[in-house]
Amino acid sequence: QVQLVESGGGLVQPGGSLKLSCVVYGGFFSIDAMGWYRQGPGNQRELIASINRGKDTTYADSVKGRFTISRDNAKNTVYLQMNGLKPEDTAVYYCNTGYYSDNLYTPGRYWGQGIQVTVSS
Repeated sequence: QVQLVESGGGLVQPGGSLKLSCVVYGGFFSIDAMGWYRQGPGNQRELIASINRGKDTTYADSVKGRFTISRDNAKNTVYLQMNGLKPEDTAVYYCNTGYYSDNLYTPGRYWGQGIQVTVSS
């Protein structure tokens, strides 16, 4: 049984930074890829960053150049470093285990519980 636990969210002023963590319990090394999603008020859940086993990364245009996804296999953890935060980044953020199909990240069955990020002055 795989369990994902997120941490690191909170309230930050515009232009600030936060680093989200997602610890994977059970089967981290069998996971092909990981992704970070977010869902803002009134919006659908969207993929914003993904990383494969070889640490290749992809980003949504809305976060490219500001957010960085990384993974530490020794700690069974995936991170999302968020810099230059904007009010429109306010959302609940979720990590997910998945895989790549035709070079596109495809979400798998395991999700974190979600963590709130609020960007406001």
